[in-house]
Amino acid sequence: MEYRRLGKSGLQVSALSFGSWVSFSKQINDKTAEELMSIAYENGINFFDNAEVYALGESEKMMGRILKKKKWDRTSFLVSSKAFFGWRGKQNKPNQTGNNRKHLIEACNEALQRLQVDYLDLYFCHRPDKNTPIEETVLAMNHLMQQGKILYWGTSEWSGVEIMEAHRVAEKYRLIGPTMEQPQYNMFERNKLEKEFLDIFRTVGLGTTIWSPLASGLLTGKYNAGIPKNSRFGLEGFDWLKDRWMLDDNLKKVKKLSEYADKIGISTASLSIAWCLKNPNVSTVILGATKKQQLLDNLKSLEVLPLLTQEVMDKIDSIMKTKPTLPDF
Repeated sequence: MEYRRLGKSGLQVSALSFGSWVSFSKQINDKTAEELMSIAYENGINFFDNAEVYALGESEKMMGRILKKKKWDRTSFLVSSKAFFGWRGKQNKPNQTGNNRKHLIEACNEALQRLQVDYLDLYFCHRPDKNTPIEETVLAMNHLMQQGKILYWGTSEWSGVEIMEAHRVAEKYRLIGPTMEQPQYNMFERNKLEKEFLDIFRTVGLGTTIWSPLASGLLTGKYNAGIPKNSRFGLEGFDWLKDRWMLDDNLKKVKKLSEYADKIGISTASLSIAWCLKNPNVSTVILGATKKQQLLDNLKSLEVLPLLTQEVMDKIDSIMKTKPTLPDF
């Protein structure tokens, strides 16, 4: 396993990590989740990602049961939670969502209980909150750090402007700004990491725990001939995900990518993950495998990484045609 610094912090995070979005409590049970987390841990993965809203809290409970059972040395792994959406679904009342001090602190306490840990290594504001002053959010996160309940705080799906505003406020009050951001990044979604965040990487520094490296499975090639039974796009309540990705133009590109992957002797999935790892501003790529074989193939992406020469990267760009256009200056 390769380990990378989380932005400018001294924290070492495995280049590949394991997440629970959609899968935990929806696609897999405790037995399968334990098997996958064990394979991940035994292969050097040290970061397990979660959030209050995943399966409305059940995902964190499942991960908590497994962590308690495995009895891994707490100093050997990182675990996260994210707060914003709340976990009560349509039953959420005022202050049970958002980035206000009340919700961030209560959500942190609830996550600690569900995950059965004493502290969170990483804690994210799952979305920007237009209704809460950024000063309140920055102060709340620093309060949690001072209490020892979280070690690093960050953002998820924030814009570059919003992240820099958080850093401005932190500097003003001599506090700690966000260490990391969790953006979507894959061969289709490239603008934030390859264009919008470039100044942030260069100035204050920013770790990235990227999600959906396989575009919810589209970049594995398994949807090239339709939607398989029990796949993510076939889940009830996830029609929006299917509608987002199952477009004719996207499928045509993935079919060409799969043909190229076959030609050079690697899986479409491991090629797609290795492509994400190739970006030096990626701290860790969150995997969301639901089967043992999927996870083992995903782990091979580290072996694929050295094969990604400039010629291979250029070929991928010619197939995908998604590279952001940067200004000339």
